[in-house]
Amino acid sequence: MGRLSELFEPETVAVIGATDRKGAVGRAILENLSSGFAGEVVPINPNRETVLGYECYPDVESAPSVDLAVVIVPPPVVLQTLREIGESGTEHVVVITAGFGETGGEGAERERELREIAEEYDLNVVGPNSLGIMSTPVGMNATFGPEHALEGSISFMSQSGAFITAVLDWANDQQIGFRDVVSLGNKSVLEETDFVREWGDDSETDVIIGYLEDIEAGDEFIRVARSVTDETPIVLVKSGRTDAGAHAASSHTGAIAGSERAYETGLQQAGVLRAQSVQELFDYARALSGLPAPESGDVAVVTNAGGPGVLTTDAVGDSTLEMASLTEETVAALSESMPDEANVYNPIDIIGDADVDRFGEALDTALSDPNVGSAVVVSAPTAVLTYDDLAEVVIETRERHGKPVVTSMMGGKRARAAEEALRESGIPNYFDPARAVSGLDALARYRDVRERTRDEPEAFDVDRERARKILERAKSRPGNQLGIESMDLLEAYGVPTPNGSVVDDPADARELAESIDGDVVMKIASPEIAHKSDIGGVKVGVPDAEVYDAYEDLIARARNYQPDAGILGVQVQEMLDLDDSTETILGVNRDPQFGPLLLFGLGGIFVEILEDTSVRVAPIGESEARDMIDDVKASPLLAGARGREPANTDAVVEAIQRLSQLVTDFPAILELDINPLVAGPTNAQAIDLVVTVDTEKL
Repeated sequence: MGRLSELFEPETVAVIGATDRKGAVGRAILENLSSGFAGEVVPINPNRETVLGYECYPDVESAPSVDLAVVIVPPPVVLQTLREIGESGTEHVVVITAGFGETGGEGAERERELREIAEEYDLNVVGPNSLGIMSTPVGMNATFGPEHALEGSISFMSQSGAFITAVLDWANDQQIGFRDVVSLGNKSVLEETDFVREWGDDSETDVIIGYLEDIEAGDEFIRVARSVTDETPIVLVKSGRTDAGAHAASSHTGAIAGSERAYETGLQQAGVLRAQSVQELFDYARALSGLPAPESGDVAVVTNAGGPGVLTTDAVGDSTLEMASLTEETVAALSESMPDEANVYNPIDIIGDADVDRFGEALDTALSDPNVGSAVVVSAPTAVLTYDDLAEVVIETRERHGKPVVTSMMGGKRARAAEEALRESGIPNYFDPARAVSGLDALARYRDVRERTRDEPEAFDVDRERARKILERAKSRPGNQLGIESMDLLEAYGVPTPNGSVVDDPADARELAESIDGDVVMKIASPEIAHKSDIGGVKVGVPDAEVYDAYEDLIARARNYQPDAGILGVQVQEMLDLDDSTETILGVNRDPQFGPLLLFGLGGIFVEILEDTSVRVAPIGESEARDMIDDVKASPLLAGARGREPANTDAVVEAIQRLSQLVTDFPAILELDINPLVAGPTNAQAIDLVVTVDTEKL
């Protein structure tokens, strides 16, 4: 593919399907291009000699060479048109026409052929089923929407064309500008990751925002977005937040780490800020596009109104920010300069008769405090305060201190002129103080993104061929599932397991038990019986003399519970001392978009009840493995709560990394549960195992 920057900077645009018929999409796009595009417009339509005063060409072959082709012909004609575009040497195409994958059946087949043609001719295709694209620097509006975007530094993509038309109408009213706008359509060729990569390389794009319903290749998106967010913030609204994939999951991990959690985790790992609404999306974007990141999350509030000041304080408490603790010097300076009735602590309430000079002095003093990372100026209109003058003071004070400041000048027409001056200086104004805090919160969260530490996954010395042979056993198992009889899969990747194995004879069970120091644990070995303890399929603390009878009893219980279950025998295993240990769960569920999701949490019988777990998309390095442990509320148990000896968290971290390597090496592993992974003072050992395998991928 060629550089996407050429998609947004064409000198010549062809409109294939241009027409002067009123109400037609081909006319709307031509009119939009005519109203501001600095380059040449070339209509193509075999049934017209001219269109809206432009010379019209019958086909692509007879038209002049173009940089961008916009296609609005009937669905059956699109594929041949694409071939003609490819033969002409044009690389960039926007397919407006609908009737492809979104309709299923014949349309889906047509979209498959479209992808093949694009690959054959190396075409960059936006769509099909797209509203079009815009680029304000060159005045290009190649959409059939009713609004032109104002010029700005925000680049915007959307899977919904209707969302774009609504947003542009609102954004124009709010004086919010854009650099590039893309309606992704069906994403048959170009998708969100391509535009994130392009805009990340564009020095004129300050913020990337988007509305997405899905992400095509989550693993690639994470890799690209991680790099981009080092310099350029990304804010997304992701719709469809239901746990659509959980109903198909058969393991603990699959039930807990469903589709929505995959998006939540993947976007977080990518450094993307997720907005929950359109309002939040633009509140974040306005702050991120105009203000520097704060050095800390400590906020000062300066206000002339007690009630709004309290609302602002509450909003800070609901965010990742904190109210700044002012130094004694700051409090003394405020006490000297403010009226006796003022509150010189935080929030700084300079009371209702404050004029612009008092506001300026209070804000200057607050921003001079080393404990203050940013500030919110909250004001209600009064007869002694002019918002235009207040805006000038806020602008000058912010520039002098270099710290981010947002405002909440509450009001209507009184705030409009001031709002425009603030906007031109990069300072967003919000009517609602809570939204002002939300904007600052986005800045602080993005600061954390830029300061994050990432390490490459460690490549452990493992026996990959041994693991592959073990996984191939699933081909002969019901449901392609392996159980505790395959604990050697973990051993192949260096995850410790207790001494023991599965035997299919009671005499062998007794012989094995005699070779193990102390009493043993015995479990029925059947991949088809998931919850062994529920049927009495587990015996703990069995002495050697009772092993033979315990074996017979376990087999009988399994037969009574599920007569048709495949029983491989009984696992005889070393019994661990759990008094100073913590049972955890370590698992994997393979998400169709993001790939393997690692899950860690409190294990044993409580995992589905408490759901105290953390999730990451594999592969991960040591720092992310440690973060997984720290994110779990029950992590103090591992640190030795209530006088217990601390667990060896280094061993747990290594087990997480080794499992990450295993499931990255073998895409055939769909689900895997180690429950429990027992974390003790000296090591971490896997006690139980269930694995579901896609045998066609082995």
